[in-house]
Amino acid sequence: MAGFWGRDKAAQGATVATDFHHALMREVMTTELLRVKVLIAIAAAFSVISSAIYFIAPEALVRVWHGNFKPSYLYSVIVPFILFELWVHGAITRHMEQDRDLPVFRRYIGALIETSMPTVALALHIDSMGPVAALGWVAPLVYFIFIIASTLRLDFWLSAFTGFVAASQLFWMAMYYRPDATLDPEPDFFYHAARSVVILISGMLAGAVGMQLRRQFGASILAATARDRITNLFGQHVSPQVVERLMTEGTSTGSDIRRVAVMFVDFRSFTAGARTRSPQEVVDRLDGAFAVLVDILDRHGGIVNKFLGDGFLALFGAPFETGDAAHQAVAAAREMLAANERTNAASSWPLRIGIHIGEVVAGNIGSPRRKEYTVIGDTVNFAARLEALNKDLGSQFLISSAVRDALGEECKDAVSRGEIPVRGYEHPVPVWQLG
Repeated sequence: MAGFWGRDKAAQGATVATDFHHALMREVMTTELLRVKVLIAIAAAFSVISSAIYFIAPEALVRVWHGNFKPSYLYSVIVPFILFELWVHGAITRHMEQDRDLPVFRRYIGALIETSMPTVALALHIDSMGPVAALGWVAPLVYFIFIIASTLRLDFWLSAFTGFVAASQLFWMAMYYRPDATLDPEPDFFYHAARSVVILISGMLAGAVGMQLRRQFGASILAATARDRITNLFGQHVSPQVVERLMTEGTSTGSDIRRVAVMFVDFRSFTAGARTRSPQEVVDRLDGAFAVLVDILDRHGGIVNKFLGDGFLALFGAPFETGDAAHQAVAAAREMLAANERTNAASSWPLRIGIHIGEVVAGNIGSPRRKEYTVIGDTVNFAARLEALNKDLGSQFLISSAVRDALGEECKDAVSRGEIPVRGYEHPVPVWQLG
């Protein structure tokens, strides 16, 4: 048995880890798409601006390019780059639709191709301007655009690789790519090495920023996963205050014994009243009534553990302990009765409530595939019997002696109904009625 539960917990842990990594994968791919869009937008903007300058003030480009500028130079780099980025965008989108991650080697090949684009542009500049002017102009600075954008990959090594490719290619272009070696001055090794080292360090810093973003994404996903897990355990009708407290204090998925006030709520004559109404009308009226009752429970610190057709089981003191569970439960029940009487004055569906307090086994119970947080034990059974006794005694609100004792002086209006035989119990038990 211990081995079975160990395997069960291991399976749950594996499922949570798989869900986490899947969610993180999609977040990373989403930021990748953003990076691609940013690069395409920058390339398109640069192309438009350069073309506008060429037609408005061509003498400026002629002067910078030493009379060798042609629009074909610009488009021969930018157009293939934009087409490549569009292909990357499509590949990422297809993988997201198929719920698959991009292979690692494709990411590195993409980074190599992208970071080589400024190198091609630099080669064109050197051919037109000469190495000294070209290396001091725009092209070397373009590497930083790709390094900064690489932070959106959320991968330290990819950003560091981008910085390495940029640094090594810039160093090679500065030192060895010289179209006319007889006229070009001899390059300074340490000067260009220092520039390349700065670019490499920038890539590593970008990787560190990307990793920090990745950690923050991971923390957000874990928090969302924990919130979803609590919602799944405790249902949609747990109040926001309860969820926040559970997120802060945490809750054990194991079973434990705790003292809980258990409340059963039921609508009297529901079946007979439902026969004269359409199914949709019945559901609408139940939804409206439950909305009011659950709101009252929320304000008094209770939770709906499960809905039972025309009623529900509510808990006070679970999933976290409280020192006044009985007081909270009775106060909530009184307000629920008053609210139901106001909103259903002409209705044939008055409430019946039974409350008992005692020890229960509380925890995440069920099969390996489907679990829910619930409570079991004699306390739960007796609370259900109390609610059912309302029909026989013609009452609306019954409590046990344990609840009356817990209330103390606040229970002066409790009326004893004597010791009543209760199904499933060998001896009659004392029952109290509250108005």
